[in-house]
Amino acid sequence: MADVIHGDTLGDAPGTDLFQILRDGRPRTRSELASLTGLARSTVAARVDSLVKLGLVSSVGDAISTGGRPSSQFALNAAGRVVLGVDVGASHARIALADLTGKILAQESVEMAVAEGPDAVLSWVSRAGHALLDSAGAAPTDLLAIGVGLPGPVEHATGLPIDPPIMPGWDRYDVPAHLSSEFGVPVLVDNDVNIMALGEREVSWPEIDHFIFVKVATGIGSGVISGGLLQRGAQGIAGDIGHVYVPQGAGVPCRCGNTGCLEAVAAGPAIARKLRDAGLDVETSHDVIKLARGGNTAAVQAVREAGRLIGEVLTACVSIINPAVIVLGGSIAQAGDHLLAGAREVVYARSMPLATGQLQIANSRAGVNAAVLGASKLAIHHALSPERVNALLAGGPRDRARA
Repeated sequence: MADVIHGDTLGDAPGTDLFQILRDGRPRTRSELASLTGLARSTVAARVDSLVKLGLVSSVGDAISTGGRPSSQFALNAAGRVVLGVDVGASHARIALADLTGKILAQESVEMAVAEGPDAVLSWVSRAGHALLDSAGAAPTDLLAIGVGLPGPVEHATGLPIDPPIMPGWDRYDVPAHLSSEFGVPVLVDNDVNIMALGEREVSWPEIDHFIFVKVATGIGSGVISGGLLQRGAQGIAGDIGHVYVPQGAGVPCRCGNTGCLEAVAAGPAIARKLRDAGLDVETSHDVIKLARGGNTAAVQAVREAGRLIGEVLTACVSIINPAVIVLGGSIAQAGDHLLAGAREVVYARSMPLATGQLQIANSRAGVNAAVLGASKLAIHHALSPERVNALLAGGPRDRARA
């Protein structure tokens, strides 16, 4: 599965080399493409024609004439094909239709508990996906791939959720097969925080190659990008900071089965529980957010303390990874700047000056769209990878990407 990063390799096939050059959106003539690729003009012309027929490339006008007939210029045809990006959260599902630059064309969302199970959730995804395609006037063949983020551990090699704590009925459920059978295209599945990291970084911090995205909602997790590459680790659970032990959580049970996890004392439900114990009428993370944004002193202090606890774990991450940017997202990050203030307080105080001298810690800019943006980009980079474009040029069957 291709990461949403800069510097994708171009591959060996001439046609894909040529297309990867055009992916940056800059118009080029056949002559320029021939110079860049070292291919014969006739080969370039044939490849460009094939890419135009596939809807991946289009003519964008003529170059400035230096005498004689001006040459046609070609560039990525962003509107030629589409992808779907899917964000499945603990209590919601969101799906977006995007063009080949990742621009969201339309989206739908629904309040739905992931605990309802894969059949219910993925049935909604299928219905909503087909409705988005229909409303955009897109033919089934216009769809190239689907990216999906799930709120639990995902085995990178297979795209299967593995023992997800808040996803009863999902363990080893073949999400790629389910959606691929519905849409007939490759399906890319990853942990939702990895997806959010990809979306946030691509949209808001494209020049940053050392980046951590932290989601604080029903659970806590992080997506880590180092050297421009998403770091998944050996099995795909790199960045699972929610289950790092913190002394302040000693004895507090976590839904993972252990005690003392960061998530057990700093996630939305933990903050809500703390406020209930203080006598406030709080049931959900949304109640916490409402109180904090309304200036309730106890809620503000609780959210800030959660930020401090997260900052304790991030201090270790800063020493190990040395990021340039840390972004806080998820529902609790929407409770004003209190979570951010708490995290900054600890990270800047406890980390080495060289690591924090230029370190930026900020709230998410992409907000609720971070996940669908990342899922869309994930789908695009798979669909437009050298191997997939080469297969399309060869007229081969569509594969079923699992991860």
